[in-house]
Amino acid sequence: MKLSDPSAGRSTFRIEMKQVREFWRLYRKSRLAIAGLAVIIFFAALAILAPLITPYNPFATSFNTLQPPSYTYLLGTSELGNDILSQLIYGARISLLVGFIAASVSMVIGVSSGLLAGYYGGYVDILLTRITDIFLVIPTLPLMIVMGAVLGPSLSNVIFVIGILGWPSTARIVRSQTLSVKERPFIESARIIGSRDLHIIARHIMPNVMTLIFANAVLVVNYAILSEAILSFLGLGDISQISWGIMLYFAFRTGALSSKAWWYVLPPGICLVSLVVSFAFVGRSLDAIFNPKLREMR
Repeated sequence: MKLSDPSAGRSTFRIEMKQVREFWRLYRKSRLAIAGLAVIIFFAALAILAPLITPYNPFATSFNTLQPPSYTYLLGTSELGNDILSQLIYGARISLLVGFIAASVSMVIGVSSGLLAGYYGGYVDILLTRITDIFLVIPTLPLMIVMGAVLGPSLSNVIFVIGILGWPSTARIVRSQTLSVKERPFIESARIIGSRDLHIIARHIMPNVMTLIFANAVLVVNYAILSEAILSFLGLGDISQISWGIMLYFAFRTGALSSKAWWYVLPPGICLVSLVVSFAFVGRSLDAIFNPKLREMR
């Protein structure tokens, strides 16, 4: 019976910790990236702790309709007397949930398409690349609106529409990197010793494109959150669920601006812009860290 060498495990752990420390050293050089990460963590904490920190039930109505901010209602009330602050906190849940789930769907489709097209080449590459090009050429937002209207307003449909239309850019990025990695000597060595294609893709190519996938995933989450807000604002979201897009939809539908009820429009708008910009800052920083050429240009 062959015993494993415990020193090998400790050595691997030290290497991984060294890589983490090096990553954090590069990441914290950007103040915008640190600020973006702090904002994302803040909204994620709000979403997780929402049932514990909301002052009122976000669905509860009252006769205090369209009341400005006060000691009782810190961010005022809606046209139905809902507490805006409570809705804002719960809205972070749906916005982040849709963002991460829809982005996961997009990443699975895009990464799979890019890996297969880049590795196999030939007719597989031509077919998948043409499909990707078709999705890239079609205007995404109008197609989202059409699909959302056909499928009907629901949270699952919004996630499906965003996920099924948000993968082409990921596929292109992964394909280009796969084309480069598969020409390296260690891939040829793996073929010579009899490794199967799926083994080579999973064990040799995937790890070498993982950093690129991770950096792109942050931007895809950003795209998904913004898309959900747009679809919800246009009335294609699930009105039984509170998201920042739904809050803006009801605010504009009830004429909050004409009524000068700024507290109904500004909070969800500011939160949405802050979160989207924060993901953009983090994604840009990760791209610069994982791409040495970009890091040299900074």
